[in-house]
Formats: sequence, C-alpha cells, structure tokens
Amino acid sequence: MKNRRLLLAGHPNAEPTDDCFELALEETPELAFGEALVRVTHLSIDPAQRMWMNPGGVYDVGARIGAPMLSLGVGEVIGSRSDLYTVGDRVTGMLGWQDYAVIDAGDRRATPVTADVPGPAALGVFGMNGQTAYWGLLDVGRPVPGETVLVSAAAGATGSLVGQLARIAGAGRVVGLAGSEAKRAWITELGFDTAVDYRVADLPERLDTACPDGIDVYFDNVGGPLLDVVLPRLNIGGRIVLCGAISAYNDNSWGAGPAQYRQLIRKRGRMQGFIVMDYTARYPEALGRLRAWVGQGRLRHREDVVDGLDRAPEALRRVLRGDNLGKTIVAL
Repeated sequence: MKNRRLLLAGHPNAEPTDDCFELALEETPELAFGEALVRVTHLSIDPAQRMWMNPGGVYDVGARIGAPMLSLGVGEVIGSRSDLYTVGDRVTGMLGWQDYAVIDAGDRRATPVTADVPGPAALGVFGMNGQTAYWGLLDVGRPVPGETVLVSAAAGATGSLVGQLARIAGAGRVVGLAGSEAKRAWITELGFDTAVDYRVADLPERLDTACPDGIDVYFDNVGGPLLDVVLPRLNIGGRIVLCGAISAYNDNSWGAGPAQYRQLIRKRGRMQGFIVMDYTARYPEALGRLRAWVGQGRLRHREDVVDGLDRAPEALRRVLRGDNLGKTIVAL
C-alpha cells in the first residue's frame, strides 16, 4: 500500500507556511517483530505543534526534518506482529501526519481506545486536552467553591473544558476571554457566567465589571499582554495556571516578561507552569471522571473537523490564529 506522508521540510521563523511541509508517497514498511501497522483516521491539531517545529522542539518533543510532522492521532490496527496489538484494535498515540503509522512497545507505543469513544473525542475531551484542563485547573489552580475563575482562549479545545470543570468544582463565577461574538455566545451556553472580548481597548474596565470580586484563579493559555492586565486584579492568595503562551508561538524569541509580576508579592499569589505529561501515570483517574461528567451531560465538547491530510497545515494555522471553535481535528 502507498502511504502519504506530510513531512517537515523546514523550521519556520513565524507562522508555518505550506513550504514548511513536503508531501511524500512511499510504500508502507514491512513489519518487524513487535510492530503493528495503524491506519490513521483522525489527527489532533494543537498549538504545541508549532513549538515542536522549532529546532530542538520543546518538552523533549521535537519534529525532525524529513520525517512526518508530529501529531497525536487515532487509528485502527490493520496488521500486527505484536502481542500488544490485535488487528481491529483502535489506538491513539503519536501517529504523525500520514495515512499509516508503525507502532511498537517502545517510543512508538499506542494506547487502546474503546469502541464507544469516537475518534475526535478520543483526541479532545478524553485525550490530551481533557487531561490538560483537568490537571491544570484542579491540581495546579485548585479552585475553592465560591471563587472566581478566569480563562483565556476560553473557546478553544482546552479552555472550553476548563470553564466547565471550574463550574463542576463549585466556582462561584466563571469568566472566559474570547475574541469573536460566536465564541462568546458558545461558552456562555456551556455555563460560563459571562464572556469578555480581550481585544477591546477598555479591557481592564470590562474585566472589573465581569469579575467584581477580583480573580482567584486565572487559567492562562495565551500569555503576553493579557497576563499584565490580569495580575493587578488577582485576589489575595490568587493562583495563575500557566498552561500555554499561544500569543507568542509564532515568534521564536522569548519576548518580554510580565511587567506586573510584583503583584504576586502584594497579593501573596502563585504563578505556576505545568506540563500535562507529568501526570501520565494518573491519566486513568482523570479519564474516569471526564467520561462520567460527559455521560451526565455536565461536560460538553465540540470538534472542528477538517477533511484531508493536505489541509493539516491550514488547520494548524487556524488554531494558531484562534479561528477554531473547540477541538480542531483533521479527518483522513
């Protein structure tokens, strides 16, 4: 069988363009003992992929020139010489931008996906985004019932889940930052008390109105100037969860740090970064609760599905620009 593979052709200096990738058509490899062949059905599109494209990558994960672009994915085992995988199994793992991927028991290991979980959900609410929202909010942010939780990129794959988890945790007020009217309408449907356009000139005043009792937990997916607007509004003992800094991902420099960081001293606040892979051993704990809440209708999710491997670069750009609603998936 022929395997279409979208290879990384060069490291971008800004937003990744189509010429950062190269489409290759190759024979699917013969399987060695211990390996299995997966037909990829869905690919996850995530902001972190832009960081993986830089030389050296990030978090010990990096895409290599001449290899398929790194991506989490879901697929079906169609051939196996492994005791771990049986033909017909559905699995998820780092499958890459390609039609077929080889998995094994080592670095290319994949995990089972049960028959009742659709592929897109396995990559979103029951995948990395669900785990990120769960551990980032509940273990790092630790909201207390009655507190105010503010979420940036609140209509994204992770932010939309964070706001709902804050409500489940008993937050007294949940506020989301989102850039379009459609996004703000959607997250209020999800249970956010209100949504604020972060692009307006009078954002500080609007935040004061939206969070009249200050901010106890800020889940930051964006970084940049927004963080400086939030810091003075942090309550005593407030917590800032540093999940991502998507506003700077297309800029390969580190940029300036927050000018208002001394507010953390005044407010006895805590600003903490986290990497979700640190919680790998505890993923089943979160997954059980996420599945229960989805089944009860307390946690809703939405997938933004793009068809075709060739549209993966476009889908990544849409995520980096914030043009997506919910989780972006490429269906093969």
